[in-house]
Amino acid sequence: MKTINIHGKQYVEVNERIKYFRKHFKGWALTTEFVELTDEKCTIKAAILDDKGCLISNGVASETKGSSFINKTSYIENCETSAWGRALGNLGIGLDVAIASADEVLNAKAQDKKNESKTSKPVGKITMNVRVLENMLKGIADGKSKQVKESMSKYDMTKEQENTLTVMINTTK
Repeated sequence: MKTINIHGKQYVEVNERIKYFRKHFKGWALTTEFVELTDEKCTIKAAILDDKGCLISNGVASETKGSSFINKTSYIENCETSAWGRALGNLGIGLDVAIASADEVLNAKAQDKKNESKTSKPVGKITMNVRVLENMLKGIADGKSKQVKESMSKYDMTKEQENTLTVMINTTK
Protein backbone atom coordinates (compact mmCIF):
# COMPACT_ATOMS: atom_id res chain seq x y z
CA MET A 1 0.00 0.00 0.00
CA LYS A 2 1.19 3.51 -0.75
CA THR A 3 2.12 5.65 2.23
CA ILE A 4 2.85 9.27 2.99
CA ASN A 5 5.44 10.54 5.44
CA ILE A 6 4.19 12.26 8.58
CA HIS A 7 6.98 13.42 10.88
CA GLY A 8 9.27 10.60 9.79
CA LYS A 9 6.65 7.83 9.98
CA GLN A 10 4.88 6.24 7.06
CA TYR A 11 1.06 6.51 7.15
CA VAL A 12 -1.36 4.57 4.95
CA GLU A 13 -4.15 6.89 3.81
CA VAL A 14 -7.77 5.78 4.05
CA ASN A 15 -8.23 5.49 0.28
CA GLU A 16 -5.34 3.01 0.16
CA ARG A 17 -6.86 1.02 3.05
CA ILE A 18 -10.19 0.84 1.22
CA LYS A 19 -8.55 -0.35 -2.01
CA TYR A 20 -6.71 -3.06 -0.07
CA PHE A 21 -9.93 -4.07 1.72
CA ARG A 22 -11.90 -4.33 -1.54
CA LYS A 23 -9.16 -6.42 -3.18
CA HIS A 24 -8.44 -8.82 -0.30
CA PHE A 25 -11.79 -9.15 1.49
CA LYS A 26 -14.17 -10.16 -1.32
CA GLY A 27 -17.79 -10.34 -0.21
CA TRP A 28 -17.17 -8.36 2.98
CA ALA A 29 -18.98 -5.09 3.63
CA LEU A 30 -17.92 -1.69 4.96
CA THR A 31 -21.01 0.09 6.28
CA THR A 32 -21.70 3.34 8.10
CA GLU A 33 -24.46 4.61 10.34
CA PHE A 34 -25.06 8.01 11.86
CA VAL A 35 -24.78 8.04 15.63
CA GLU A 36 -25.44 11.79 15.69
CA LEU A 37 -26.15 14.25 12.90
CA THR A 38 -27.00 17.88 13.52
CA ASP A 39 -26.35 21.11 11.66
CA GLU A 40 -23.16 21.47 13.71
CA LYS A 41 -21.89 17.98 14.54
CA CYS A 42 -21.63 14.53 13.03
CA THR A 43 -20.71 11.22 14.66
CA ILE A 44 -20.50 8.13 12.48
CA LYS A 45 -19.91 4.48 13.29
CA ALA A 46 -18.34 2.38 10.54
CA ALA A 47 -18.63 -1.40 10.66
CA ILE A 48 -16.89 -4.17 8.76
CA LEU A 49 -18.95 -7.29 8.21
CA ASP A 50 -17.55 -10.56 6.90
CA ASP A 51 -19.10 -12.49 4.02
CA LYS A 52 -21.58 -14.08 6.45
CA GLY A 53 -22.72 -10.70 7.79
CA CYS A 54 -20.91 -11.02 11.14
CA LEU A 55 -19.44 -7.87 12.68
CA ILE A 56 -15.65 -8.15 12.58
CA SER A 57 -14.47 -4.59 13.23
CA ASN A 58 -15.79 -1.09 13.76
CA GLY A 59 -14.64 2.48 14.25
CA VAL A 60 -16.26 5.71 15.39
CA ALA A 61 -15.43 9.28 14.42
CA SER A 62 -16.85 12.70 15.23
CA GLU A 63 -16.46 16.03 13.45
CA THR A 64 -17.73 19.54 14.16
CA LYS A 65 -18.80 21.80 11.33
CA GLY A 66 -16.35 24.66 10.84
CA SER A 67 -13.61 23.21 13.06
CA SER A 68 -11.22 23.14 10.08
CA PHE A 69 -11.09 24.40 6.50
CA ILE A 70 -12.50 21.12 5.18
CA ASN A 71 -15.14 20.88 7.90
CA LYS A 72 -16.63 24.19 6.83
CA THR A 73 -18.31 22.40 3.92
CA SER A 74 -17.57 18.69 4.30
CA TYR A 75 -17.76 17.74 7.98
CA ILE A 76 -20.05 14.78 7.26
CA GLU A 77 -17.86 13.34 4.50
CA ASN A 78 -14.73 13.93 6.57
CA CYS A 79 -16.35 12.14 9.51
CA GLU A 80 -17.27 9.13 7.39
CA THR A 81 -13.73 8.86 5.99
CA SER A 82 -12.30 8.97 9.51
CA ALA A 83 -14.71 6.28 10.75
CA TRP A 84 -13.78 4.05 7.80
CA GLY A 85 -10.09 4.56 8.53
CA ARG A 86 -10.53 3.57 12.17
CA ALA A 87 -12.61 0.48 11.31
CA LEU A 88 -10.05 -0.63 8.72
CA GLY A 89 -7.23 0.07 11.19
CA ASN A 90 -9.01 -2.00 13.84
CA LEU A 91 -9.15 -4.82 11.28
CA GLY A 92 -5.37 -4.45 10.91
CA ILE A 93 -5.25 -2.78 7.51
CA GLY A 94 -2.67 -0.02 7.16
CA LEU A 95 -1.28 -0.31 10.67
CA ASP A 96 2.30 -0.10 11.77
CA VAL A 97 2.37 0.25 15.53
CA ALA A 98 -0.85 1.93 16.67
CA ILE A 99 -4.56 2.21 15.96
CA ALA A 100 -4.59 5.98 16.46
CA SER A 101 -5.37 7.93 13.34
CA ALA A 102 -2.75 10.20 11.88
CA ASP A 103 -4.84 13.14 13.06
CA GLU A 104 -4.77 11.91 16.64
CA VAL A 105 -1.01 11.40 16.52
CA LEU A 106 -0.39 14.80 14.95
CA ASN A 107 -2.74 16.55 17.37
CA ALA A 108 -1.06 14.88 20.35
CA LYS A 109 2.39 15.89 19.07
CA ALA A 110 1.19 19.44 18.46
CA GLN A 111 -0.24 19.58 21.98
CA ASP A 112 3.07 18.33 23.42
CA LYS A 113 4.95 21.02 21.51
CA LYS A 114 2.59 23.70 22.79
CA ASN A 115 3.09 22.51 26.37
CA GLU A 116 6.88 22.36 25.99
CA SER A 117 7.32 25.69 24.24
CA LYS A 118 6.63 29.13 25.64
CA THR A 119 6.51 30.66 22.19
CA SER A 120 3.40 30.12 20.17
CA LYS A 121 2.88 29.76 16.45
CA PRO A 122 1.49 32.70 14.54
CA VAL A 123 -2.18 33.29 15.26
CA GLY A 124 -4.47 31.69 12.71
CA LYS A 125 -2.07 28.98 11.53
CA ILE A 126 -3.43 25.44 11.74
CA THR A 127 -1.20 22.38 11.74
CA MET A 128 -1.70 20.40 8.53
CA ASN A 129 -2.86 16.86 9.20
CA VAL A 130 -3.47 13.86 6.96
CA ARG A 131 -7.22 14.34 6.80
CA VAL A 132 -6.86 17.95 5.69
CA LEU A 133 -4.21 16.96 3.14
CA GLU A 134 -6.45 14.17 1.78
CA ASN A 135 -9.37 16.57 1.49
CA MET A 136 -7.26 19.25 -0.19
CA LEU A 137 -6.06 16.68 -2.73
CA LYS A 138 -9.67 15.65 -3.30
CA GLY A 139 -10.60 19.32 -3.73
CA ILE A 140 -7.90 19.70 -6.38
CA ALA A 141 -9.20 16.60 -8.16
CA ASP A 142 -12.71 18.08 -8.01
CA GLY A 143 -11.55 21.26 -9.77
CA LYS A 144 -11.17 23.47 -6.69
CA SER A 145 -7.45 24.15 -7.10
CA LYS A 146 -7.90 27.91 -6.66
CA GLN A 147 -9.69 27.52 -3.32
CA VAL A 148 -7.11 25.00 -2.10
CA LYS A 149 -4.22 27.27 -3.12
CA GLU A 150 -5.84 30.20 -1.27
CA SER A 151 -6.33 28.12 1.89
CA MET A 152 -2.77 26.73 1.95
CA SER A 153 -1.44 29.87 3.63
CA LYS A 154 -3.63 29.15 6.66
CA TYR A 155 -1.74 25.93 7.44
CA ASP A 156 1.63 25.04 8.94
CA MET A 157 2.74 22.19 6.73
CA THR A 158 5.84 20.22 5.93
CA LYS A 159 7.78 20.99 2.76
CA GLU A 160 6.70 17.59 1.42
CA GLN A 161 3.00 18.40 1.98
CA GLU A 162 3.41 21.82 0.37
CA ASN A 163 5.26 20.33 -2.61
CA THR A 164 2.62 17.61 -3.07
CA LEU A 165 -0.19 20.18 -3.13
CA THR A 166 1.71 22.56 -5.39
CA VAL A 167 2.53 19.82 -7.91
CA MET A 168 -1.09 18.64 -7.94
CA ILE A 169 -2.39 22.19 -8.41
CA ASN A 170 0.07 22.87 -11.24
CA THR A 171 -0.73 19.60 -13.04
CA THR A 172 -4.49 20.20 -13.00
CA LYS A 173 -4.36 23.65 -14.62
